[in-house]
Order: sequence, then structure tokens, then C-alpha cells
Amino acid sequence: MTASDRLADRVRAELRAAADPARAPGQQAYTKSEIPLLGVRVPSVRELVRRTCHDETDASVLRDTALLLWRCAGFREERYAALAVMALSPLRGDVRTLPVHEEMIRTGAWWDLVDEAARRLRELLDTDPGIAIEMRIWADDDDLWVRRAAIICQIGRRTATDLGLLEHAILTNLADREFFIRKAIGWALRELGKSNPEWVRAFAAQHPLSPLSRREALKHLG
Repeated sequence: MTASDRLADRVRAELRAAADPARAPGQQAYTKSEIPLLGVRVPSVRELVRRTCHDETDASVLRDTALLLWRCAGFREERYAALAVMALSPLRGDVRTLPVHEEMIRTGAWWDLVDEAARRLRELLDTDPGIAIEMRIWADDDDLWVRRAAIICQIGRRTATDLGLLEHAILTNLADREFFIRKAIGWALRELGKSNPEWVRAFAAQHPLSPLSRREALKHLG
């Protein structure tokens, strides 16, 4: 048994120990998950992972642990745990993890998993601006969740936002009628509006945003 196998087993055991069966049905209804849930809150999953993985500093062990939890998940919380492992400091901002995040986005294929994985993309962009080239490719991918990730990957970058990348990601998907794409466009613009309201107002005035995207983008800008 490898170090990653042992660590993944410890995380699974901790998740089961924290399970709350009374909470699970509500969580499953909210996430519309086909995978069963244990009833563990996401913040609790993150804290459990930090505690359980505290002594492991080998990035390759943590990466393989995350993949084991993700690929062999019997409960949705194991996928939340995998995402939490990928957020630990030995892996955060490591551009070599991009294929892992892509796998999680493509196979997760739902907002609660994809949006958390997209947070890690922001950190990769901060580490290596060259990741922006990959995000431009993602923005035109056949997979709507990959496109969503490309649109929202800069949320939280504020003044460091690559405006050219954001504009490309949005314009490439402007005609898409998919709810999760239109919502992503509005969300990305709304968050940028907190640090660059003039750019967001100008962009919204110049382009035919969907009603949903426009409403979200200008929600706090009057």
C-alpha cells in the first residue's frame, strides 16, 4: 500500500466518522447528486482534510491522494475532500496540477465541484501567466463545464485580472443559451465590478449580454 493509499483511507475514515445521516437527504436534494452523501458540511470536509493531511508535504503524494479520493468516490464528500487536498499549500499554484484540475472539471460536471476546482485555476494564473493561453483554449471547448471554468477562473483576482482573457472567454460564449454559462458570465463581471466598475459598465454597454448575464453583472453597479 502506497503513502497515497494510506492517506486516502485515513480521509475516508474521518469522513465516515463525521457523517450525519439526517443531513444527507437535504444535501443530496440541493446538489442533485447521483452519488450518495454522508451529510458532512463542506467547511467541515476542508477542516478534516487539513487536519488529516497536515504532516504530508510531498506534493506527489497529495496529488495521488486527491486522485484516489476523486476517482474511487463512493460519497460526494470524498470528491469535496479531493478538491480540498488540491488546495493544500504543497499543491497550490503548482502549474503541473492543471491536468488534475481539468479531469475534475470534466468528470465532476456540476457547479459545486467545477466552481471549487476553478478557484485553483486562479492560483495557477497568478503563478504562471502562460496558463492564460490554456484558458483561452478552454473557453472554446465542447464541454460546457470547461468553458464555465475558463469564464470564472479569474474571480477574486481583482486588479490583477487579465482583461483580455476575460473578454475573450465571455465573447466566445456570448451566444450560448446554457444557464450555467450565462450565470458564469454575469458572476465574473459582477465580481470584477467590485474593483473595476468602469470596465464592466463599458463592456455591458458595448455587448449584447443575455438578460441573466446583464442582471448579474450590473447588480451592484446601479
